[in-house]
Amino acid sequence: QVQLVESGRGLVQSGGSLRLSCAASGRTSPLYRMGWFRQTPGKEREFVADIAWTSGITHYTDSVKGRFTIRKDYASRTVYLQMNSLRPQDTALYFCAAAAVNREYRTARNYDYWGQGTQVTVSS
Repeated sequence: QVQLVESGRGLVQSGGSLRLSCAASGRTSPLYRMGWFRQTPGKEREFVADIAWTSGITHYTDSVKGRFTIRKDYASRTVYLQMNSLRPQDTALYFCAAAAVNREYRTARNYDYWGQGTQVTVSS
């Protein structure tokens, strides 16, 4: 089993920045990728970004490209999501996720482990 603990929740003004962290513990080997999803009430969980654990290859949803950066610290088994130029439409509950094998990265059901979620609120 893998446990994921997110941190970095916050309330910021439009244009501000936040950094989310996700620390993985437990049986973290093997893990193929880790990702971030977000969800607002009444909507499905939406892919934000992911990073392959070994290669470091990243993907982003179009709406965050150029504003968000995902990176990993292999030694501490931590993934970070640096969010800049935040917009009110980025307001959501953000979830960290981990996949043990290589599956299509944008689909939530392809991830095996999930954190509890951390709230990000961007005011206009």
